[in-house]
Amino acid sequence: MRIVGGEWRGRRLIGPKAEGIRPTSDRLREALFNVLAHAYDDAAEEAVVLDLFAGTGALGFEALSRGAARALFVDEGRQAGLLIREGIAALGCAARARLIPRDATRLGPALDQPATLVFCDPPYGKNLAPAALTAAASGGWLAPGALVLVEEAAAAGPVLPPGFSELERRGYGETAVTFARFAG
Repeated sequence: MRIVGGEWRGRRLIGPKAEGIRPTSDRLREALFNVLAHAYDDAAEEAVVLDLFAGTGALGFEALSRGAARALFVDEGRQAGLLIREGIAALGCAARARLIPRDATRLGPALDQPATLVFCDPPYGKNLAPAALTAAASGGWLAPGALVLVEEAAAAGPVLPPGFSELERRGYGETAVTFARFAG
């Protein structure tokens, strides 16, 4: 796994050593960030990023590499926490990155600035995205108008709870990514 664009392009990220963490592939990250750059006015630039079910942190680190102001990584897994901490140290971005070790579906009140760009990449097929986005919205984690990307299995049903409007859904093989806005 590597950063595919921006300041840290080509830098390697440490991948998971065991089952249970499914990082977003380099190819899919590159495709998503191309969409963000060209269809959504370079949404990563100066963004406050919330990376829910962060896993390796690849999406948040990619956003930081491409000019995001800050990234908040949320994952309750022990291995995920270690991988994200190692990534923060290796990339020297501790001033712009924060690990929040908790269940993304039970966030509670916001611990930082509201996010303007959200990545939600839960384990496929468990319908966790609506619960996580609802928790983020009710806890004040999201800025009004925040752009939200939900990665899920292509066969999954609706992934957005009330208060979010779908902008588009793009298929990438067995994966679908829903782009949405938080009404706020």
